[in-house]
Amino acid sequence: MMSNDLTKRAAEMLLKGATLLAAPCPYCKGVRVLKDGNALCISCGREPKPEAESLEKKSEPQDKTSQDSVLQTLEKKLDLLSKELEKEADHEKQQQILKSINSLVEVIAKLRS
Repeated sequence: MMSNDLTKRAAEMLLKGATLLAAPCPYCKGVRVLKDGNALCISCGREPKPEAESLEKKSEPQDKTSQDSVLQTLEKKLDLLSKELEKEADHEKQQQILKSINSLVEVIAKLRS
């Protein structure tokens, strides 16, 4: 289960051009977000130190406009993953895409609540 803090950090990274990784977290098998060569697991929160320090400094409450922007970005990513899933024939890759889609849906639901 993702914490709100991890959800916000993952959303911030996605807004800044991060991408969802198909390869799961080596520690908990959760979905990871990659930005500038650093990955954040949105389930357990493990990541390289430099990115963690950078995100902690930038953590601040988001206003409604910023949250709407995050939601729009996540919904676009969800749409892209859905199209990618439609075209993918390899079963293992389909499963990875579905895990990413599931994580995105969870993040979107938490941001909306």
